[in-house]
Amino acid sequence: MSGIEHQGVGPAFRTWRARRPFLAGVLLTLGGAEILFTVKASLKVVLHIGMQGLAGYLLPTLMVVCGLLIIFNPTQRLFYSIVGIMLTLGTWVTSNLGGFFVGLTLGAVGSCMAFGWLPDQEPRVSRRQRRKEKQKGKAAMAGPDATESTGPTAADDGHEGGEGSLRGSMRSSTAESPSHLTM
Repeated sequence: MSGIEHQGVGPAFRTWRARRPFLAGVLLTLGGAEILFTVKASLKVVLHIGMQGLAGYLLPTLMVVCGLLIIFNPTQRLFYSIVGIMLTLGTWVTSNLGGFFVGLTLGAVGSCMAFGWLPDQEPRVSRRQRRKEKQKGKAAMAGPDATESTGPTAADDGHEGGEGSLRGSMRSSTAESPSHLTM
């Protein structure tokens, strides 16, 4: 082969998803979709509060668009999340109390998650991986005990207070040049 490793669909999707506020976009999109469906609810269920015209359909549609844009264009997530929360709060008046509070809650949580997402974070380590690392740590600690060795370790290098240790360097810098004490 040419040295390029091919990943499966699952790992490639996980890598792609880890580099964007995926769950936040999904929640905002689901909130907008839920509000759109409650606008079309039967007349026995619909509460006619506020404008039921174009704004009742426009705001949840724009919520869905903002949610999808958060997923597919994460560099502009701050703008989309602010617009998303304003649209979500606007559905309180225009679309059956924000889809009977369910769509309002989903949209607000998704927008807040997108706003707070940090792109420089390392992807989360799965529980399975953490358990494996914990088992390896326990196995390493159950092995030969490092405190029983009598020889010098790499940390103290066989001499105490020498140039390699922190105490020696602190002592030598203050003893040799007391110029930092006088002005």
